Amino acid sequence: MKEFDLVIKDENGIHARPAGIVVKAVKKTGSKAKVIFGEKECDMTKLLQFMGMGIKKGDTITVRVEGGDEEASAAAIKKAFEDNGLV
Repeated sequence: MKEFDLVIKDENGIHARPAGIVVKAVKKTGSKAKVIFGEKECDMTKLLQFMGMGIKKGDTITVRVEGGDEEASAAAIKKAFEDNGLV
């Protein structure tokens, strides 16, 4: 299991376009990934659940990656967040 924290910097928090790109990146990895925010957590392949977590600018989330090549998967997911201006 690989975990890392991210601070959301996008003015709109987690919203449709970048969230969709992150979800696609997760699906390509072949690993299972969850986002944890406070007491909530969701499967990162579920776009509506991911967007519905209420993550806003300045919030810290934890991403947990399991299975497959966890190092490569975590790096790809983190890059998807970075490339889309979320962090």
